[in-house]
Amino acid sequence: MVTLIDTAARPRHPEKANRPDSIVLRKPDWIRVKAPGSPVYNETRKIVRENNLVTVCEEAGCPNIGECWSKKHATMMIMGEICTRACAFCNVRTGLPTALDPNEPENVAKAVSKLGLEHVVITSVDRDDLADGGAQHFADVIRAIRAATPKTTIEILTPDFLRKEGALEIVVAAKPDVFNHNLETVPSKYLKVRPGARYFHSIRLLQRVKELDPSIFTKSGIMVGLGEERNEVLQLMDDLRSAEVDFLTIGQYLQPTKKHYPLQRFVTPEEFKSYATVATSKGFLLVSSSPLTRSSHHAGEDFARLRDNRMAKLGH
Repeated sequence: MVTLIDTAARPRHPEKANRPDSIVLRKPDWIRVKAPGSPVYNETRKIVRENNLVTVCEEAGCPNIGECWSKKHATMMIMGEICTRACAFCNVRTGLPTALDPNEPENVAKAVSKLGLEHVVITSVDRDDLADGGAQHFADVIRAIRAATPKTTIEILTPDFLRKEGALEIVVAAKPDVFNHNLETVPSKYLKVRPGARYFHSIRLLQRVKELDPSIFTKSGIMVGLGEERNEVLQLMDDLRSAEVDFLTIGQYLQPTKKHYPLQRFVTPEEFKSYATVATSKGFLLVSSSPLTRSSHHAGEDFARLRDNRMAKLGH
């Protein structure tokens, strides 16, 4: 009798394995970052490991991980490390997810306490396999953090809860301080870049948050360099403002591998500044637009500015 053992490692992105390779463009000087490795970085890494946590910093290959972890800032990614979507830009593993960890809310709260975070960002993979898309798990994590460290402000970066009726209401009822959901790109690129999502559903999701609880700050972000036109980005800004979104982030798309959606070009720092000027004029409370801008980069400092800008707008 012969026993067959499959020793081949499962590819991180099986849906991309047969795609043709594309050229990964050389990064310009303004994209380069220092390699991580400071003592505080290693301490943060240890706390993440000890609490069995997944971070989007690692899973998505964020270029800012060295800077953020050296400040004990880590974006927790809940509900596992396997995503049910297969977005063409994303480096998070895709496939069939594992069961939810009932201890995760408590473990996240413990890590937030050990790191001494004044502001924390919680994100997740897409969980289309769950009846509520993971909404209750988000709520449980928010409440666990509130119980452990009541003064910590909480920012969540959620999936779109597409076709998950009632899911958004569960999350909003837990009262995060900031509700972030990224559009990622302009609508003309959705079919190839974000095929499992719907642009106007995402706009409506953000609008609905404001309808349910106007006190919650809303936030969204996009990548540029995917072949979008400037006028498309400006129209996207108008769409977000029609949904009363408070905070917009714009960053450079960086192609993770040769199998991912091909980078079209590196947007110059001057173009990012121009986008910031236009977005501010359109009424966003806060805009972060630079090559290395990411959704949770400088999130704590940005939250303080958001709060101050709202107070100033209200005349306080």
